[in-house]
Amino acid sequence: MKYPVSWILGLSLAAAVGARAEEPPKPIQDNSFLVEEAYNQEAGVVQHISTFSRNRVTKDWLYTFTQEWPVPEITHQLSYTLPYQRIQDSPDGRSALGDVLLNYRYQLLGDGDAPVAVAPRFSLVLPTGDQRQLRGNGAIGYQVLLPVSVVLARSLVTHWNLGATWTPGAKNAAGDKADITTWTMGQSFIWLAHPNANAMLEFAFSSGETVAGPGLKGRTDAFFISPGVRFALNFKSGLQIVPGLAFPIGVGPSKGDKSVFFYLSFEAPMWTPRK
Repeated sequence: MKYPVSWILGLSLAAAVGARAEEPPKPIQDNSFLVEEAYNQEAGVVQHISTFSRNRVTKDWLYTFTQEWPVPEITHQLSYTLPYQRIQDSPDGRSALGDVLLNYRYQLLGDGDAPVAVAPRFSLVLPTGDQRQLRGNGAIGYQVLLPVSVVLARSLVTHWNLGATWTPGAKNAAGDKADITTWTMGQSFIWLAHPNANAMLEFAFSSGETVAGPGLKGRTDAFFISPGVRFALNFKSGLQIVPGLAFPIGVGPSKGDKSVFFYLSFEAPMWTPRK
């Protein structure tokens, strides 16, 4: 069944207004769905993020779980991402773990209250997926990403990403090796329709090398435009629940691809920061 975005946003607003809170809530500052926002976790607050995306053409799907921890305050953040996926073209046709990410982010500039925020990230990509089943690269990868968040107006925020992943000695399903690099760029616009409800428009581009043979490389590009919505439920305990929904649409090199994307975040105080 298909629902127009305006109908979904209307329900989101109604639910958000009904959420309980002791004081007027701050605007939602979760990550966008395809783009990272440059706000580290505040002291004492831990975030648990689940995402699920399904390609409506290939029927492939991907579930990820990410947990973000301040160490111990907003300046430093540690997190990990666990991917669980199913690729229809994999030889075994099974769902299984992909390559796990271990992440460190540094709040270089600003925070959630600043007009400009910058929080570069460095990640290790662990070869926990089986490259023979198309679920990983078979070698340790090194990833860097630069997220920048800018407040354009009282109700409009934009986020920019530029990143790269280098995987020396990556393997393909046949066991051939090559050093490969993937470049990513992204931008999102977030309309703060209500402190507890956002309309979103994201753009995500990637250009990645693949192992085509011993020491040989191919290239695959992807470009998606993704409209979406998210809203927040705020509770007296400090718990914030943020569900979201988006519809990534392939354009250019990804023309014809259509996906559905679900997002769910739980964020709550875990300890009292030192004063």
